[in-house]
Amino acid sequence: MATRPRYFPDLQSFVAHLERGGQLRRVHAEVDPVLEVPEIVQRVVRERGPALLFERPKGSEFPLVMNLFGTMDRIEIALGRPPRAIGAELVQTLQRLNPPSLKALWQSRGFVARGRFMRPRTVSRAPVQEVVEAPRLTTLPHVKSWPRDGGRFITFGPTITHDPGSGRRNYGLYRLQVFDDATTGMHWQSMKGGRGHHYEAEQRGVPLEAAVVLGGDPILMLAAILPLPEDMDELAFAGFLRGAATELVPGRTVSIPVPANAEFILEGVVPPGERRPEGPFGDHFGHYSEAADFPVFHVRQVTRRRQPLYPATVVGKPPQEDKAMGIAVGEMVGPLIRMINPNVVDLYAFENASFHNLLGVSLKERHPKEVVKTAFNLLGTGQLALTKVTILVRENVDPRSFDALLRELWYRFEPEERMLLLPIAPLDTLDYTSYRMHVGSKLVLDATGEAVTSDPPPRSVADPVSGDPRVSRHRLMEGGFLVVTAKCEPRAVLERLVRWEGLGPVKFVVAVSEDVDLQDEASVLWGIFTRFDPARDIIMTEQEFVGARPVYRGRVGIDATWKQGYPLPLEMDPAVVRLVDRRWGEYFP
Repeated sequence: MATRPRYFPDLQSFVAHLERGGQLRRVHAEVDPVLEVPEIVQRVVRERGPALLFERPKGSEFPLVMNLFGTMDRIEIALGRPPRAIGAELVQTLQRLNPPSLKALWQSRGFVARGRFMRPRTVSRAPVQEVVEAPRLTTLPHVKSWPRDGGRFITFGPTITHDPGSGRRNYGLYRLQVFDDATTGMHWQSMKGGRGHHYEAEQRGVPLEAAVVLGGDPILMLAAILPLPEDMDELAFAGFLRGAATELVPGRTVSIPVPANAEFILEGVVPPGERRPEGPFGDHFGHYSEAADFPVFHVRQVTRRRQPLYPATVVGKPPQEDKAMGIAVGEMVGPLIRMINPNVVDLYAFENASFHNLLGVSLKERHPKEVVKTAFNLLGTGQLALTKVTILVRENVDPRSFDALLRELWYRFEPEERMLLLPIAPLDTLDYTSYRMHVGSKLVLDATGEAVTSDPPPRSVADPVSGDPRVSRHRLMEGGFLVVTAKCEPRAVLERLVRWEGLGPVKFVVAVSEDVDLQDEASVLWGIFTRFDPARDIIMTEQEFVGARPVYRGRVGIDATWKQGYPLPLEMDPAVVRLVDRRWGEYFP
């Protein structure tokens, strides 16, 4: 790999560095951003392959660059060091400075000195304003990732907005469906900063100015996905990470300063009260999010470089590029969460469960039920508030290992005292399992207490077909965790197996759909945690109310099958698959 500069000033310098180091491949053949490019990219991502620069995207003069951050190696190149090192430094310095002292300040001088780069620097001229033109969005190489997508989307265009009251800036990543040359959807999800700004603007009855940023230096691009506290400026944090201030130039038609070294800027407004159907869109849950009404972004003007690159990404059933990005975010921000909750040792959002659906937490319990208090704290912290299932384990257990979590559930979990079900709570906008947008249920499983059994978990189980002949496949995982598929009527099969004594000590029985590969842990995690709502889909051997308190006993059944009313899982058009098979040698001769 070529020597890395102190920081990359823009996307083009990062791309050139990746190419010199063999981390980027050019595709000279003409390719279609509608389905063909996404199919190519997904294959390369699955093989942990290089970033891709499509020089001739069909219908556009602008090269298309994708899979920039698809491996941890490239993220480390972008950041200049491992994400975990950044998180560790943040925590160590804050701990060292508490309480402050001259010695601590001297020991932390490098860290403290970088604080001077947090204030963005305003410049009067910028590469991103070399060309100023009327919006012609349909000439850009926007991708259509999945056959039932509602159209083509801007998938890597972070959006800058300012709170109309306080003036505080937000820089967040949202998808934008391209409706025409000057109009897109603005898919502001629940609990995101841009959505909060739009809410405040609508309360005032005024349009919200917005600037969509395509490209920029890699640290700036990654800053858009960081789950920072709502009032913390992502552009300032990018300057801190970079060790150089983010350069901004005044917008031409909006009062928003915009990144000077971006590739494109789309300037415009989101009016109050206007909604338009947006979607469907194949999202990172591995299913389509169905069409729904969302705000509309009206583009007034486009500024760009003379020879810009257009960045994009594909999301869908894991693994995708966002796997490495999500892991990096967790390693950078996770230590800060541990500072707020000092009894937390480690935590991990599972990428194969689409991050928000499964959180493993190892922690200490220093007084009775402190772990429950901590679970509530975590479920009220930033984007962790969207977590659906949380598994709590002791401090010496690795929460990043699904097998370790299952083992602890075997030895230390029983539902009567250690299962917490929240029937109504905020969920990710993309979660469809409750049939209500933004709202669903949450499950906390506590495996931190004293052992409830000393018996080892079962290594085999009676054939579930004996309990119900409709069972088609099964797999007994670690900790007596049984996963089954059924030929038909999976709910009825699950209800029978939960109460079937032939399963012996099995603690959990989970029904999944036939499209789940039971021998592949990634597929199992995806197939379970993206497809069940705890309040709707948990079946207990015994359940009663003592006063207003629900009491659960016995075996836990989970119906994680695809159900009528769920959006369809993502599948590529077979004709596109055959096309890419046939043309593979043209892409990579």
